[in-house]
Amino acid sequence: MDSIRELLEEARTAGLAVGRFRGLLHIAIGRTISSPDGTRVSSGITWRELANLLKALRYDPELGREVGADPDTLSPRDRERYWYAVIALARVDGPEARAEAEQLVAPLKAAGFVVAPAPGVPAPAAPKAKPVAKEKTEKKSEAEEKPKKKKK
Repeated sequence: MDSIRELLEEARTAGLAVGRFRGLLHIAIGRTISSPDGTRVSSGITWRELANLLKALRYDPELGREVGADPDTLSPRDRERYWYAVIALARVDGPEARAEAEQLVAPLKAAGFVVAPAPGVPAPAAPKAKPVAKEKTEKKSEAEEKPKKKKK
């Protein structure tokens, strides 16, 4: 979980969360994240873990407005509950969240995090190789052929 913390810190300090906060939530919860060398950073975390991290990292509560939350009406004292409510309102499995997440893939890759495609979305297909033509083989002699079964 320390590595997902690093991703969230990097996204905040680089300003990637502003304007694409729903996408960041989508990536943290539902996508596999790895380092450039292939080491798995995260295969997704729960809403509760994410809410706790956002509280610990002191994310700006105003980011909740991007997903339709009003910081003045949601649990002003309990920030973990606040972030949990924001995540619930964000609809992290919706098309808007997926679109914002796709906008974050390249900047996160530049920051050292490789984000896998969304679950249920097919990966880009590799180009198909052309079939190799088979060489014609000479007919086997009758002796080499298998004997035919006799009818009863």
